[in-house]
Amino acid sequence: MRKTAVAAALLAALSLTACQSTDDGKKPDASAPSTSAPDAPGAPKAPATGRTGQPAANPERTPAGSGKARDTGTGSGTGTDPAPVTTACVGENTKVTVSQVSRPINHLLLTLTNTGSKACNAYHAPLLRFDDAQAPTRVVDDSRPQAVVTLAPGESAYASIILSGDSSENGHTAKALTVHSAPRSGSGSTGTAADPLTLPAGTYIDDNAAVSYWQSDMSDALTY
Repeated sequence: MRKTAVAAALLAALSLTACQSTDDGKKPDASAPSTSAPDAPGAPKAPATGRTGQPAANPERTPAGSGKARDTGTGSGTGTDPAPVTTACVGENTKVTVSQVSRPINHLLLTLTNTGSKACNAYHAPLLRFDDAQAPTRVVDDSRPQAVVTLAPGESAYASIILSGDSSENGHTAKALTVHSAPRSGSGSTGTAADPLTLPAGTYIDDNAAVSYWQSDMSDALTY
């Protein structure tokens, strides 16, 4: 009986001790707001992130390659073509000479040199008159060049003179040669003729006498 009372008293003491332990350790109140340490002044904030975790784009940033392209091309020149030459080579701006050639036989060479300060055109063929002939000398049509011969100052053009043919009954010895210039139209003559040229001694001409068109090359002129 006494042992039973002692045991009951012991159990009661243990229960009281357990209750006091529970009262001393207070449980946290779930409704109380949680607190955290405030950000330190001036501390950088973490960038906002999207779904992929990459930093959000800055709307003020200029996209790469959005600058204006620069025109680096450069050019030079006046953009205008030189004016075409329309001045005829005439007695006032040229010098004409006549000379003998060894080949072909029965030929003379006529040379026209630009003595002026500007370019001129040697149009068509020279208009020739031997001595006091009434009609100009025949022109070799087959000698027409592909383009008009243009002479810069100091340059020369050439024409060959065929003196006679294989046979003719109307020949004579000529002493002087007058050279007129043809205009662009090819009709009549233009400018003032140079003074009559003295022909080489013994120059014999007949009805077959003819002259070529002006050529830019001497050898071309002497092929006719």
